[in-house]
This record gives sequence, structure tokens and C-alpha cells, in this order.
Amino acid sequence: MKRNGSRNCLNRRSRFGSCERDWLKEDVGRGCVYIYGADSATATSSDLHLVLCTVDTLASEICDGEGRENLYLQLHGDLVRRLEPTEKPLQIVYEYLAGLGFEDLVRIQEEAANSDLSCMIRFYNEKPCQVEQLDRILLSGVYNVRKGKTQLHKWAERLVILCGTCLIVSSVKDCHTGKMHILPLVGGKVEEVKRRQHSLAFSSAGAQAQTYHVCFETLAEYQRWHRQASTVVSQRLSTVDLSCYSLEEVPEHLFYSQDITYLNLRHNFMRLDGSGGLDSLCRFSQLKGLNLSHNRLGELPILLCEISNLTELNISCNGLHHLPNQIGSLFNLQTLCLDGNFLTSLPEELGHLQQLCSLGLSFNNFSEVPVVCEKLTALDKLAMAGNQLETLNLGVLNRMSHIRYVDFRTLSSLSLRKLMVGHNHVQSLPPLLEHIPLEVLDLQHNLITKLPEMMFFKALNLRYLNVSANSLESLPGEESLSTLQLLYLTNNNLTDQCIPDLVGHPNLRVLHLANNQLQTFPASKLSKLEQLEELNLSGNKLKTIPTTIANCKQLHTLIAHSNEISIFPEILHLPRIQFVDLSCNELTEIVIPEVLPATLQELDLTGNTNLVLEHKTLDIFSHIATLKIDAKPSLTADSVLSSTLWNHGLAEMAGQRNKLCVSALALGSFADSVEAVYGMFDGDKNEELPRLLQCTMADVLLEEVQQSNIDSVFMSNTFLVSHRKLGMAGQKLGSSAVLCYIRHDGTDLAGSFTLTLANVGTCQAILCRSGKPLPLSKVFSLEQYPEEARRVKEQKAIITEDNKVNGVTCCTRMLGCTYLHPWILPKPHVYSIPLTVQDEMLLLGNKALWEHLSYTEAVMAVRHLHDPLAAAKKICTLAQSYGCQDNVGAMVVCLNIGEDSCTCEMHSLTLPGPAGVISTAKPATPSSSSGIASEFSSELSASEVSSEVGSTASDEHSGAGLDAGLVPRPERRCSLHPVPPSSIFQRQPSCATFSSNQSDNGLDSDDEQPVEGVMTNGSKVEVEVDIHCCKGKSLEPVPPGAEEGSSAAGSEDDCGGLVFRIRRQNSMNSNILLAGTKERCELQKSPSACCLYGKKLSNGSIVPLEESLNLIEVATEVPKKKTGYFAAPTQLEPEDRFVVPPDLEEEVKEQIKQHHESGAEQEPNEKAAMAPPDEFDTAL
Repeated sequence: MKRNGSRNCLNRRSRFGSCERDWLKEDVGRGCVYIYGADSATATSSDLHLVLCTVDTLASEICDGEGRENLYLQLHGDLVRRLEPTEKPLQIVYEYLAGLGFEDLVRIQEEAANSDLSCMIRFYNEKPCQVEQLDRILLSGVYNVRKGKTQLHKWAERLVILCGTCLIVSSVKDCHTGKMHILPLVGGKVEEVKRRQHSLAFSSAGAQAQTYHVCFETLAEYQRWHRQASTVVSQRLSTVDLSCYSLEEVPEHLFYSQDITYLNLRHNFMRLDGSGGLDSLCRFSQLKGLNLSHNRLGELPILLCEISNLTELNISCNGLHHLPNQIGSLFNLQTLCLDGNFLTSLPEELGHLQQLCSLGLSFNNFSEVPVVCEKLTALDKLAMAGNQLETLNLGVLNRMSHIRYVDFRTLSSLSLRKLMVGHNHVQSLPPLLEHIPLEVLDLQHNLITKLPEMMFFKALNLRYLNVSANSLESLPGEESLSTLQLLYLTNNNLTDQCIPDLVGHPNLRVLHLANNQLQTFPASKLSKLEQLEELNLSGNKLKTIPTTIANCKQLHTLIAHSNEISIFPEILHLPRIQFVDLSCNELTEIVIPEVLPATLQELDLTGNTNLVLEHKTLDIFSHIATLKIDAKPSLTADSVLSSTLWNHGLAEMAGQRNKLCVSALALGSFADSVEAVYGMFDGDKNEELPRLLQCTMADVLLEEVQQSNIDSVFMSNTFLVSHRKLGMAGQKLGSSAVLCYIRHDGTDLAGSFTLTLANVGTCQAILCRSGKPLPLSKVFSLEQYPEEARRVKEQKAIITEDNKVNGVTCCTRMLGCTYLHPWILPKPHVYSIPLTVQDEMLLLGNKALWEHLSYTEAVMAVRHLHDPLAAAKKICTLAQSYGCQDNVGAMVVCLNIGEDSCTCEMHSLTLPGPAGVISTAKPATPSSSSGIASEFSSELSASEVSSEVGSTASDEHSGAGLDAGLVPRPERRCSLHPVPPSSIFQRQPSCATFSSNQSDNGLDSDDEQPVEGVMTNGSKVEVEVDIHCCKGKSLEPVPPGAEEGSSAAGSEDDCGGLVFRIRRQNSMNSNILLAGTKERCELQKSPSACCLYGKKLSNGSIVPLEESLNLIEVATEVPKKKTGYFAAPTQLEPEDRFVVPPDLEEEVKEQIKQHHESGAEQEPNEKAAMAPPDEFDTAL
């Protein structure tokens, strides 16, 4: 294969060989492009080729290699244009990927070789065109034709063409250039000929109507012709729509339709010259309207100015920099649209157009109002939005008195639609006038303590009242004439005393009383609100929902989370109930009917810790579309550790929409490690893309993290790759996204975790630090990001009055919507911040949440809540009460990050202790090796920690549990406690040598296998005690052998504890964790005895550790022998005991006795002098 040529094609099923891979790696300017056949549906066949080329390879070279005349380019599955011979396909791909946000050239090379990219950019060796499009452009064929309504004429084979507004029949078979019979169809009719199968009768309009009978060979052809002809005859005007067909010229047969008055060629690639080019459009003698927008013309064809009958001309978005002077010859022109070009001035000849009444100049580069507009006396409407007007000369406008409508909108202005009283400092309202025609009153977020008396009597038309987030303590009295339908009273100080005042509003449909001080809701009052459709009582102290709620037959939504409800309300008998939220209550059981209402769509029971659902109940609930109950917690070591560092709560509410277009991603234990990923995706009006991102984005992040450790790189690439993986769904649909990744910061030994965030669109995340909100994301919209607005404007996007790009979306960066490239980009904003002790929680939300809730209010509302689910529910409820009717989603992540959040496995793993007892360790204090350690108690003597003989520094660490069921793995160390280098003194092991020729089972120690827990290195037995970084905590349940000692020890708070591990030194298996537990101790004993518990070793021996240390000290005095070493039986037998040589028994007993006596003497002094420390560490 020639490495420097593009003429070598590889079948898609072929793979790169090693030579090709090496060739690509030599230069980032080398790559490959996929060439598809004309039929994209069969692109997986042999029509798909892989072409190796460089960024300098021309399209003409690839065409020569493919044996084709042209190469075509399709973007986002939309239009197809022919590449010029001098264009460079691979360079086009590279520039496209760079425009998306990829920066690394090597990564761009890899992405360009990915076949998934074809959903965004694709090359064809032939121009693809769907059959339906061809039918709408032109239908032709040779069929049997008979002229006239009578049977005097005979059937004859003729060439028949349906193009534009006419039926064209040749006078001779297969004749394309001779005499053609033209039959205008606009206003005519097309009918089925019943006497002949598959035949149609085409008739023109008017008194001199002509008729042609055409007989088709197949039913499919008959239906195609009938469908297209029916569309033409139904038109009232001679209009031809050929927009979005990737045309370079109009069909030649279209010129037979001389009655065309309006021609739409928008969004094509029309050329100037050629038989059907723009220069030939002057052949349409009756043409009055012409749309040539989005055709990349670059300049206005001068010959178009010769179509004197034109009254409407649209040449928007064509990259025009100037207009020809000949445009002044279009005297009949009434509407001229020049939006989205690069015009800075208009020719003086434009002033000759005295009939021009509408001129569109929006989104050009005008710095002032064109002077020629003064001459256009018929001009009624002038649009100049989105230009570069710096000053506005009112004198010019005064001279243009004929202009009635002027649009000078700029990108930073907002259209004022409503004037609300909310979000001010209003303390009281003035008395209302009699019969004031007020229908909507929004008073939220003020300081109002009382509403005016007789308010509802005077405002008879008031239907909407929002007084949320005030300080109301009461409501106006009962008003029988009230027409109020929507009442929002969330986040006030209302009590049970205000409930009777609600009875005066019998027409209430929506009632929000969340986050008040309600304890009861009188049953007699609720029964009178029969028109209620939505009731929100969340965030109060209600214990029950009245049974009279059964009278509210119209109720479809009940939200009562975060209360103290213990009895399930009688709501499942309501005929229209759809949504029920009883989460975060105290429900214990549910009594439900055997048949649920068919309308019930969602039931939320999460956060009810005492709720137990029977199998029968779950079977009945299985018919609900969405059932939310608490899942069983994961018991893995990483999940247990992660739950102590962070836990999350998620709330999603559809509002008044019939579908939920918000999805969330929550992985508290990401990639099987102590890391987390949280994300939120908002598809606005589509639910497909948020679901796709929810399922795929975590996997993409995992892949990118493995390729790069630079946060800005792997987060950006995660978004860009996810954008590509959306495939066909991402061509027309889009989604906002925010992704938060909590990870270890391996470069900073003083910190523990780093939060890296990336977002596009309007989804945002804030961090609560020291009780104050810290925004982390950026809102990529035209109103809030001037730089993005400037970029979109420079690229000549049309921005509508509601500040949306091309009238589609207000976002300038989002995932998907590839058809709006390059205005809409997927490159995210990336921000990293180290987490500290002051960080309390992380809040994620979609656009609707932050539009109705400020950062500060959201933090203040949930900061005191310890349940993240209740917190997420609360802020969603607040947003709905503040007027949000759209989908709203919120996620609250409670953080417990700090210096005490040690993630070492030796502190946090739950390991089986003696007799099968599971020990649970609290987060421990840092060790001295990290430089953040407290001093060890001076009461501990050196002999109680290590022996004086054989002490060596250990720089090895272990990584497996005691129990055989635990899978051995390397020990995890956090950044607070890194693995120390070998040159640092870490701890002192206790070492001694026992002399014996044979073990207690009669076997020679040389023939015995090494015993776990008691190690031999050829000269001595080493037992290492690790008292690294622990806090005391009692065990539940207490082992039977420890009950007696526990009773004498006192309360749990009076106990300390240590985690100890026995390590093997100077051996191959130095990374095996042999023991780890924490036990209850007795403070009356010596410090070493109170910290260590009798340990069951893996060889079956049970050694009281408080005694074994002393045994070791005595054993060091014994002379060493060269033959045999101590070895214990390997079988696990509880009756085994530590074997002491006979010559040492008396000395050992004496030593133990002295040890206990000295401990008893020190006990009163120690107890009076100091309390046992809750946390301690050693300097060893």
C-alpha cells in the first residue's frame, strides 16, 4: 500500500495492519476518511471504503482513486453539497472536530478515524437522494397516454413528466427536446379512471380545460403520481417549493411551468451559472416571489435584477458583503429581506424602490441607520436588530416619519412581557380599589406580614395569588364571592388557625401550603374544598391527612413529603389521582385497595425508613408507571466508605408537563473506588437525550480518565465524545448537562478530594461553603453570556425576539442539536476546586429550578437538613410554589470532607473480628507519618509498645483482610496518609526468638509450613503491632468472652480502641493483611492492655495480647539455638493455646503477676488524673 496516497481504499470490514498504524502515528496530519455509497441505508456493505490520506489530500485525488467524478459532503444528516476539487476532506474533518472543542491533535486524529462520526459529518462518492425527495422534484416515465375525455383518441406510449405545476407530455415517444404538450395543474383536478386499472385522468382549470389519461404499469407508480399530482392541484397559487433538497440548479423541465408566481429555493447550494442556475431564473416571466436564503451565494446575481415583476425577495444568510447597484431596477419590489449577512452599507440606487414597504437588515454590520432609508417613502417597517449600532441619531428618525415600526433590539436586551411585584422589600399593600380588574397578583419574596382586609371582595377577578416566601401569619377572613383558583402560600409562618379562612375560596384548584407550621388540617375544612386538583402540604409537621380528602374528587396531585405522617391517607380511591408524594415521612404500613385507580402514574415512598411492603402490596404497585421506594443499601467496602464521605438525594417533578424531560446520574462509588460522579441533564422538550446521557456519560468519563489525568482534558473530551455518541438522535434534539466528578487529588498531599465540574447549557451546580453559595458552572445563554452572544452574532445566526438561536434554543452550548453547528457547540465549561472542611453540600439543578430559586435561598432552605432526599424535595417544592410549571430537577449531595475523612482501608473497611463479630471503625485521626498527628499518651511505656531487642523499621504495608472470604487487594491510602518512602521510620515491631527443637504437635519446625501471624526470618519471630490512626468504639454485639470485661469497663464512651495488624517482614508475602479489629477495653488495666484484645490467629492459637507482649519481652532473655523455631498447629482449633517452653513457665507466671499488680496500683491515679482520650496516635 502506498503510504502517501489517498487512492488506496480499505473495505470497512478490513482492519488496519501494523504498517498502517505505524504510518498514522508518525504524523498527526495523517488520517482516514470514510467514503459512503449513494444509498446510505446500505452503507455497511461494500460501498463503504476507508481512505488513508493526509490533511493536504485534495478531493480530486480521492475522486481519481475512487473512480468518481465528484465527492459530496453531508453535515448532521441534512443537506448534501458537492466538494470543490481543491477542497481537502481530512482537513475539513479536523477543522470540524476542532470547532467542537477538541484541542489535542492526537485526539483529533483518533476521533477522525471513528466511524461514529458519520452521524455528524459524512462523505459520499455519489449524491444521495431519497425517493420521496425525487418525487417532489420531478416524476417521469414512459406510459400509455390518451388525450381528451372521449375515446376518439387512441392510447400511445409517450414520455410523461410531472414537474413544478405542470404535466408535460411529449409528442413523440422518448422525445426530450421536441414539441411538448403542457398541461397546467394548479386549480385543476386529478381523478381515478375506473374503467382501466392503475389509470389517472389529469385535467387543467378553466373553460378550455384539457385532459390527459395516463395508464401506469404498477400500483406503486400509480400511488406516487396520484399523491404528488393531488398536492399540485390543491394549490391556489402557482407555488413551487424546492427548499432543503441540496439542489445546485433547478430541473430543466421546471421552465415549462411558466405560470409559477412563487419559487422557494431556500437552503440549497444554488449555483450562478448552468442551464438551471440562478442566472436562468429570469426565464420565469410571471415570478413575483423568490426565496434564496441560506444558499452560500457570496454575492447577489445581477441577472436576478432583471426579473421586473418581483415583489418579494429574500436573500438572507448568504454571506453578502455588498449589493449591486442594479438592485435599483426592481421597481415593483415591496419586501426585501437581507438579514444575516455582512452588509455595512446600502447602495444609493436602493432609493429608487418607491414601493418598498418592509426592509430587513437584522444581524448585519451596520453602525448607523442607512441614509438611503430617508428616500424610501413607502417604507413602513425597518428591522435592524443585532447590528453594531453604538449611537442612535434621533434626528435621522425624525426625518423618517413614514416609518411606523423600527426594531433596534440588541443581544443584551430582554423583551418586557410582565411586571411583577415579587422579589422586592414590600412590607404591606395599600388598600385596593373597588372592583379592581386584577386577575394575577404575584407578591412572592417580600416582607409582607398581613394581606389587606376585604382583599378578595374588592378584587373579584383575582384568579392567581402568590404570596410565597413572605412572613404571613394569617389570611383575610372568609369571602363567599371569591373566584380565586390558584393560591400559593409556601414558606410563610402560617399555623392551623389560618385553615378556616381557606373555606371562603370554594373555587380553589391549586393550593400550596408547604414549609409552614401546620400540625393539623381540620377534616371539616378540607371537605369543603371540593374543586381541589393539586394540594401541597410538604415540609410541615402533619401527622395525618384527613379522611375527608376523599371528597376532593378532582384531586390529581398530592404532595406531602417531609412531614410526620404515619398513616397512609385514603387517596387511592380518588378517581383522578395521578401523582402522590409521601416521601420522608414515618409510614410503617400501607392499606390499599386491591385495584388501584387507572390514572395513578407515580407514587413516591422513599425516605420512610420504617416502611415494610409486603409482596402482595408490591404486586399491586407493579402496575404503576413510576414507583419510588428505598433500595437496599450496598454493603461493599467502597460504598460503605463513600457513604460516610457523601450521600445524595434526588427529586424530579414533571410540573404541568405530561412527561419528564430531566434525568440525573448519581454514582456514590465510581469505578469501584472512593470517588463519585453526579450529573443532571435537561432536554427541555425531549426526554430521549437526557436518558441517553444518563446511561452513557459515566462510561465515557471512565474511559477518558484512563487516557488523561488533566481535568480540563478528560472532562472536555467526555462531553465531546458523548456528543458524538448521541448519533442520529443528536442531529435535531439537544440537551443541557452538568457533570460533577469527585476524585482524589494525587498531586496535593495536604488535600483529600477535588471536585471537577463541567457543564453546557442551563444546568448548574453550586457548592455550599461555610453556609454561602459558591457558583461553579456557567450559563451558556444569549442573555447571560455576552461572549457567547458575540460569537453567535459573528457567525450570522438569526436571533429571534425571544432571544433564541434560529428560534430554537436560548443555549449557545449544549449536547446534540448538531444541525445548528457552528452556532451551538458541545464544548463545556470546566472548573476544578479542592474540597475542604467548610464544604457542606453540592446542589445540582436544571434551568427551571434556578429561574425560580436564588442560590442563597436554596442554600439557606436546606442547609439545616441532614437528609439529602428531604432537602432535594424541599427546593423543588419551593420552585413550584414560586411559579415553576415546567419540569424541575434537583440533586443535593451532602459532603463530609475534612482532615478526619481518612480513606485508608485500614481505617474504614468493615472486617470480621474474633468469633465472627463485625467491627465498625469510625473515621480516624491522621497518623504521625502524615505530619498531622497528636501526641501519644505519656502513660504508655516503651516496653508496652515494642521490645528493646530486634527492633527494625517497617516500610511495608499490607492489603488484605482476615477472613478468607475477603478478596486480597492492595491497601488503599488516602492523600492524608500516603505510603511513606522506605527511608522514613514508620513503626517499631516487637521481636523475639523462641527456642525449641519441636513444636507442640511433635513435628520438627523445619518441616512445618510458615504460620500466618507468627513469622520466621531465620533468626527470630517477629510480631508487629500497628496502632496507626484509630478511634475507640465498642462492638455490637459483644463477644461472649468479653461480656465480663465489658461490664467492668463502664460506658461505651469510657473505652478506647486500637486497630492492630500483624505483618510479615522480610518475606515474599509482605502485602497480606493478617489482622484488624477494634474491641471494648477496660480502663483499669495498663494502656497496652486496654488497647489490645485476645486475637485468634490463623494457626488456631488464641493469644491474649496483653499477656503476649510481656511474654515476648521475657523470651528475649533466652539464649538462641540454631535448631528449630517455634511453630504452632495450622488447623483452626479453639482449644489450642500459646505454648510456653517449660523452662520459662515460672518466669512467665511471675511476670504476669507483677504486671497485674502494677496495673492495679496505677488505676486510681490514672482515673483521677486524666480521662481516656477519644482519639490518639503514636509517633511510631
